[in-house]
Amino acid sequence: MWIAPENRSLSRWIVPGIVLGAGAVVATVLATDGRTETGLIALAVLAGYAAALAYRRNEPALTISEGFGTGHRARAHLRAAAMTGDVVTAALVAAVVVQGLRGADIMPYVWPAALAGGTYALSAMASARAL
Repeated sequence: MWIAPENRSLSRWIVPGIVLGAGAVVATVLATDGRTETGLIALAVLAGYAAALAYRRNEPALTISEGFGTGHRARAHLRAAAMTGDVVTAALVAAVVVQGLRGADIMPYVWPAALAGGTYALSAMASARAL
């Protein structure tokens, strides 16, 4: 049986590159407005989000653990948990950018975004060791 080779072209880096580019633009806009610290924090949040997106490009299919049950229900639960995490993380990143551009305090959104990123990094390291 012939299986086509996986396409590992530059296109898989487009979305993380756009996110990182958006971080540079937001940081530049905020720095020119005199809010350099806020710009650097927003750049760090967007760079972390771009790194998470880039990491997931190479991520193999996740194994189903017994904690999710087995079969169809396990896959549905795992997808729902992953989608929830993705949506909440994207909302936090968007809130940091919007609040930063508005000139408002971004710290109430930075801490949960950092918690989400740290949790994702720790769980990725733990699951890599389990494989």
